[in-house]
Amino acid sequence: MKAYRAAILRFATDREPRHAALYEEDGLLVVGANAQGTQVVQAVGPCNEIRPRYPDLAVTHWPGRIIAPGFVDLHSHYPQTNVIGSPAEGLLPWLENYTFPEEGRFASAQYSTEAAQFFIAELLRHGVTTALTFATAHPASVHAIFTEAKRQRLRLITGLCLMDRNAPADVLNQASANGAADATEQSLLDSEALIRQWHGIDRLGYAITPRFAPASTEAQLRGAGELAASYPDVWIQSHVAENKAEIAWARALFPASRSYLATYGDFGLLRRRAIYAHCLHFDDQDRALMRDAGAAAAVCPTSNLFLGSGFFDYAGADRVGFQYGLASDVGGGTSFSPFHTMLAAYYVAREGQTKAGLSLSPQQLWWQHTAGAAQALGLAGVVGNLQPGCEADFVLLNPQATPLLARKTALASNLDELLFSMIVLGDDRLVEQTVISQAIQA
Repeated sequence: MKAYRAAILRFATDREPRHAALYEEDGLLVVGANAQGTQVVQAVGPCNEIRPRYPDLAVTHWPGRIIAPGFVDLHSHYPQTNVIGSPAEGLLPWLENYTFPEEGRFASAQYSTEAAQFFIAELLRHGVTTALTFATAHPASVHAIFTEAKRQRLRLITGLCLMDRNAPADVLNQASANGAADATEQSLLDSEALIRQWHGIDRLGYAITPRFAPASTEAQLRGAGELAASYPDVWIQSHVAENKAEIAWARALFPASRSYLATYGDFGLLRRRAIYAHCLHFDDQDRALMRDAGAAAAVCPTSNLFLGSGFFDYAGADRVGFQYGLASDVGGGTSFSPFHTMLAAYYVAREGQTKAGLSLSPQQLWWQHTAGAAQALGLAGVVGNLQPGCEADFVLLNPQATPLLARKTALASNLDELLFSMIVLGDDRLVEQTVISQAIQA
């Protein structure tokens, strides 16, 4: 076992509101292996209470620092790292002019490997320790990101991108080399083979991944739903209701479905462990469908602001009661930084669809990117928090990382002021170390 002493931030699990934070100015975090050999939190709390229980245990002391849960990123695209900051008139032109040309390069195993290594290094540098991400329609891209995540011990979930129409040929799923299976059938065979190879290995998980309904035929969506039924513990990820032109396109392609979101439900793709990115242009029937299915939204504020897609309706989500968490959405999203994402979420709530606006508290924002995102993934009590039994993924924050941050955090008179100072002024410099199962990334 190892012990770490610093200020400690975590989230309560036995009280309301669900995003209530706990904060020890002088805390002690004790970690050690569980029966499966995974490093987990053994004890946490005020140092003067925890320390006497472990009198002989060496303690690493980080004065002036804050230990906080590793961040959970609910949606990103690792093949789009090079696409960040590409100008476009909106979502569909951005896909056509930048995203699809870049994703075509991921047929190369070498290109995929280099991109995967850079992407995961960026996640860790920014304090992200659990990520749900897209690969491309090329199996090489999936193998590359899983291989690198396994090497780094990152908890990562991904899957083969299912696309068998309405995109350039080099980014679509391909037929088998010997012609025995067409592109649709081969994409489903490849997905099942990848599930069997990677899902549940170390800290890795598989996600059945239709890119979005307009890029899949009915046969591919039906096959994806059948896979989901056969493998109920894998995840599902896709996009929905991001952009009004995209919604009109989806409705024209699937007129029998009540809504764009309902299309996924009609093919068996709405359930627990299903994460849908964006979820902007919903009515209450859509919100109830998400709630009743146990699905969750990945809220992507920097991407939605950048592409002019719209605002996530927090008030509507809370009124109807479906789950959500925060996501970077790199490369439509403009930063790997959870602090930038949390600040953008604050803007979105203030300027969104409710007339009076909504002021999200700093604790709620932080919860959305840690324990709340973990709950959306079905991993509450596993990641995103530092309660006993949670995997020992954490970040070490330096609230004096920049002169302005040091000046502002020194003035904080309560926890909300401290957290909000870091949300507004923080970036990768605030993350001094990222710790995953005793592997420290400086």
